[in-house]
Amino acid sequence: MKKIINNTENILDEMLEGMVKANNKKIKRLDNTDVIVSLEAPIKNKVALVSGGGSGHEPAHAGFVGKGMLDAAVCGSVFTSPTPDQVLEAIKAVDSGEGTLLIVKNYTGDVMNFEMAKDLADMEGINVEYVIVNDDVAVEDSTFTAGRRGIAGTVFVHKIAGAKALQGGSLLEVKEVAEKVVENVRSMGMATNPCIVPAVGKPNFELLEDEIEIGIGIHGEPGVKREKIKPSNDIVDELLEKILLDIDYSNSEVAVMINGMGSTPLMELYIVNNRVHEVLNSKGIKVYKTMVGEYMTSLEMVGFSITLLKLDEELKELLEYETDVQFFK
Repeated sequence: MKKIINNTENILDEMLEGMVKANNKKIKRLDNTDVIVSLEAPIKNKVALVSGGGSGHEPAHAGFVGKGMLDAAVCGSVFTSPTPDQVLEAIKAVDSGEGTLLIVKNYTGDVMNFEMAKDLADMEGINVEYVIVNDDVAVEDSTFTAGRRGIAGTVFVHKIAGAKALQGGSLLEVKEVAEKVVENVRSMGMATNPCIVPAVGKPNFELLEDEIEIGIGIHGEPGVKREKIKPSNDIVDELLEKILLDIDYSNSEVAVMINGMGSTPLMELYIVNNRVHEVLNSKGIKVYKTMVGEYMTSLEMVGFSITLLKLDEELKELLEYETDVQFFK
């Protein structure tokens, strides 16, 4: 295992300290926690947004803390759900009295621990709701989930729910628009090389030099099938076919996210994006907005995911609404 770390026990602590020092005019770390919060929080008369999960997906989720997106992110150890008490501390730090929305990716540990945190907050008189993101069309059930996994589409939930909250929406209004995004966002990914969890020291699965994995998750877990490497356009076509079968995108506008998994060159992501646009154009699907880069990674995995968000006028407005977050550009 080759990683630029000191030791596996201090990875999370040192990463969070480094993140704060790189952006210390806008975020801070709550004392004695693994929680990153906006320096502006709690914001008066605004619903708070809290998300999080295991680390190793950077910039998700702490990289999306800031104006117009998350008020706090709870960071578990690498690929490990944060504990309920840490989530509760995040809620208490950012809730302004207008309520807090938890945005949770559909992994068993995340769902259980965020639900427990909600119950604990309820007992302290804090009004908390939550939404579960399950945008991955690759699998219905996996090692980590009951139902579909939550992957890069979660970032669109952060952005649009965050905008609604910044506009002054009520807790139920913010939850409703978050659920609207969940209903209209779909993703699927692939990998040419797996990642290595530092504490494990070896990949969760192995690929031959001429193999790729289709339908990978974001925790180093294998996908749904293994194939021989083929041209980028053919890979894109395979992923898009599954996505486009899941929602009727005909005669609609979409936001596109081409998400790198950690070690994929931007050159290759732009090649992927080129084909995505070609396919969508051929089907009469208009691309309203395109994002290419790393938004939800899997350590040093090499690969990408495609996310499509079907838009209406409300979602377009909220997607374009003002934000000042380091990793959402």
